[in-house]
Amino acid sequence: MKIASINVNGIRDAVERGFLDWLAEQDADVVCVQNLKAKSFELDDSILYPEGYEGYFLDAEKDNFSGVGLYCRKIPKAIMYGLGFEQCDNEGRFLQADYDRFSIATFLMPDGQDPAAKQTFMTQYQEYLSKMARKRREYIICGTWHIAHKTLDLANWTDHQTTPGFKPEERAWMDQVFGPTGFIDTFREVNRDADQYTWWPKLDQEVPRARQEGWRLDYQIVGPNFRRHVKNAWIDTDATFSEFAPLIVEYDLEL
Repeated sequence: MKIASINVNGIRDAVERGFLDWLAEQDADVVCVQNLKAKSFELDDSILYPEGYEGYFLDAEKDNFSGVGLYCRKIPKAIMYGLGFEQCDNEGRFLQADYDRFSIATFLMPDGQDPAAKQTFMTQYQEYLSKMARKRREYIICGTWHIAHKTLDLANWTDHQTTPGFKPEERAWMDQVFGPTGFIDTFREVNRDADQYTWWPKLDQEVPRARQEGWRLDYQIVGPNFRRHVKNAWIDTDATFSEFAPLIVEYDLEL
């Protein structure tokens, strides 16, 4: 099973830059998208239902803001829209597809421009993650968490210790997610290399991404029982339809 996750940073702009062509080439079972910045009813059918996929979307109430989606080759047994708390649901930040053996979710954390709002969200989301960890069902949660967890996850980390996305309290929160709560960072299960980034704050399209200073803000996380199913993970830095790069993980599982 191949799952891709990408923050499109505006779905219509991403389509103009080649997102649908990229999607057609992936042969992914599920593609999780974040930050649509559009209402789904405003989008063309070519975006809502690309060939071979069923699309599911959760819009933000605010225009040109947030929103998440799932492109699924196999129709899920059920779709869960939101998490039941206002900040998440009204801002279109969580959408989950349920299959027989596990669930796959697309997720978008607030970016931290409003630190208090992000902290409130993290507190409520931590409660939900703790409940998920106690369930017998397994989860794969994919998306932009807007936090670089370790010093390995961003360039020039010494210059960013008070920058949103790398603040001590944010990293400590991630320590809880990957520590006592019990979730696994699938990418770091198979790739411990430096200079592995999914977002570039000052992306220069004329310079290869590998030579630019970036942040790893995107994750696919699973529970401890799924650790053994992670077979491969990589960041597609050749995809340039967004300031973010797709994170792709292969699992030895079938939907």
